[in-house]
Amino acid sequence: MSRPPFPPFNAETAVQKVRLAEDAWNSQDPEKVAQAYTPDSQWRNRSEFIRGREEIVTFLTRKWEREQEYRLIKELWAFQDNRIAVCFVYEWQDQTGQWFRSHGNENWAFDESGLMRYRVASINDQTILVTDRLFHWPEGRRPDSHPGLSALGL
Repeated sequence: MSRPPFPPFNAETAVQKVRLAEDAWNSQDPEKVAQAYTPDSQWRNRSEFIRGREEIVTFLTRKWEREQEYRLIKELWAFQDNRIAVCFVYEWQDQTGQWFRSHGNENWAFDESGLMRYRVASINDQTILVTDRLFHWPEGRRPDSHPGLSALGL
């Protein structure tokens, strides 16, 4: 199994890899997302340590049950060889109706077949009012016409 584009990344392929990851996560399909990672992929997500696709699926299922109306934007921060760093922001609503904007950074490392073998995510949550929301598109892939993080000042 492989996931182009493959390392080593250049500016174009790194941006492409980031957008593909954003699109996958916005699908909110844990099984689909997990296929972009090596079978023994290692994650640190906030204070959780996750290993392998099965744990990724379990984690993402739990995440999207809790984080409703999820909308994510990722932006390339840096890249070199088989590594990519991204900034991301996502908006979501909890079961009580409270809205949040979560800000984070991720560091990724890929194997030669383009699968992510290592992911480290640091994330901070900010409560927001519904009127402060900036991510307004139907569930799923962010439209190409929707501004990215830099354009939104995030």
